[in-house]
Amino acid sequence: MTRYLIFLLLPVVLLFSCSRKITDSGNASYYADSFKGRRTASGAIFRQGKRTAAHKTLPLGTKVTVTNLKNGRKVKVRINDRGPFVQGRIIDLSKKAARKIGMLNDGVVPVKITYKKK
Repeated sequence: MTRYLIFLLLPVVLLFSCSRKITDSGNASYYADSFKGRRTASGAIFRQGKRTAAHKTLPLGTKVTVTNLKNGRKVKVRINDRGPFVQGRIIDLSKKAARKIGMLNDGVVPVKITYKKK
């Protein structure tokens, strides 16, 4: 009976231990048009029409869900740059991502970011 229970519970334990979702909150801003065409920290050319973002510490390539806490709208982005380097801000979004969560008129909004720890 004990063996049966171990074989039953082991996959459940492994499933929950493999992918933990991490959440952080703070303010988000978006890139100015002057960044268009510049190289990002990942080496890619920055384009406002892609769903990308900058974060100070997350590994480049990390996929993050950003939720605008003012209106509940969400967008998935890929981290490909470093920043923002303004106190109180945790993520800089491309204009396409900012438009998706309805923050273009505000410029800076409170957000929650969620990602899986690798």
